Amino acid sequence: MIVSTRTARKFWVPVLLWFGLLLLVAVAIGAIYGARGGLVFFSISLSILLFLQMWSLYQIEQWMDRPVGGPRPRTWGLWRHAFDRLEDIRLEDERSRAEMAEWLARFRQTMSVLPDGVVIIDGVMHLEWCNPAAQKHLGLDLARDEGRLLTNLIRSPDFVDYMLSGRFDQPLPFMHHDRKILVQLISFESRRQILVTHDVTQSEKTDTMRRDFIANASHELRTPLTVINGFLEHALNSEMGEETRQRQLKLMAEQGQRMQRLVADMLTLTRLESLVQPPSSDTVRIKPLLNRLVEEARALSAGKHSISLQAQEIDLKGNHDELESAFANLLSNAVRYTPDGGHIAVSWAMENDCATLSVIDDGIGIAAEHLDRLTERFYRVDKTRSRSTQGTGLGLAIVKHVLLRHRGRLQITSEYAKGSCFKMIFQRAQLALRQD
Repeated sequence: MIVSTRTARKFWVPVLLWFGLLLLVAVAIGAIYGARGGLVFFSISLSILLFLQMWSLYQIEQWMDRPVGGPRPRTWGLWRHAFDRLEDIRLEDERSRAEMAEWLARFRQTMSVLPDGVVIIDGVMHLEWCNPAAQKHLGLDLARDEGRLLTNLIRSPDFVDYMLSGRFDQPLPFMHHDRKILVQLISFESRRQILVTHDVTQSEKTDTMRRDFIANASHELRTPLTVINGFLEHALNSEMGEETRQRQLKLMAEQGQRMQRLVADMLTLTRLESLVQPPSSDTVRIKPLLNRLVEEARALSAGKHSISLQAQEIDLKGNHDELESAFANLLSNAVRYTPDGGHIAVSWAMENDCATLSVIDDGIGIAAEHLDRLTERFYRVDKTRSRSTQGTGLGLAIVKHVLLRHRGRLQITSEYAKGSCFKMIFQRAQLALRQD
């Protein structure tokens, strides 16, 4: 009430003073030149005052259209106070806009680095904004799709039904562009909604691999256990000759060794997958290691194959046990899958500025359609032959994980019925300088 009275006083007192002054001057002129002269003076004075007011209003309009900080019009009287008030209001408004823009930029920056997608839509499902993750998950383009209907941009029947159902208490999994996406709609304003997306493709693949791993491991263990249990039941429930007993004991021992190898490989693979720290940077002398592994491969071959080795004096930085496991798996695979009388050539040399271990055989070879899947756990090209050669199906999976930890890669070339070439390629940065 006090502020209103003060404002009214600031306005009306000058107005009344101006009108009073003009009226006195007009009366004085009327007394000298007559009533008509006083009336003419009063009319002209009011017209001039009206023009000045209109000019001030025009200046306000022009000034409000200019950005903040521009030159302020020259004013007088009440208009100067009005301009002061307007300028304060404009400055406060600009500060509020700047703060709002800063908060909006921070919000969008925060949303942009989230691994989950965020899509903001209005009450009738028109796209207002989305972060890069949502663009990747749903195939959206904000510059192109802003303002368009979301159900027209994503035409999956499951997604459209979910958006139109009005029941958003549970998330919806659906396939989109070969990805499995989990979406859930959240209302946060009366006229706006947030659609949150999460890519579960990799987790689904991991779960599938885990289920397959358990199923395959159970299957691989069940076969030798069935053999051992069958022989034990036969031995307990019947009498047998010494020759039969020795033969069955030998078979049980073989199956027990097979289970032991399988469990050892599973433990090795699990350990490699669970390690997050890089391998040790010890210097591993590769040539002596290969000499020993080749001798073991010759023992495994039992003279059925010719195995040659050519190794340069090249050392690696890494974990000795992991590299030994990877090398041994390649060599044992070559022995197992090369027919009797075949040749296996092992070489350790520099190729294209990389240290390369090559294992070349003239064995049964591998068809092209199987090459991309060879490093999968328990994947076998010929399951019958794999079991007869006592393979566990985990060797190349172990090789792949060891190479990943040592910044290497596996290259496989093969031609069916003509042989295969397996190469473990290590970057130059992985080499260890020799002290001699």
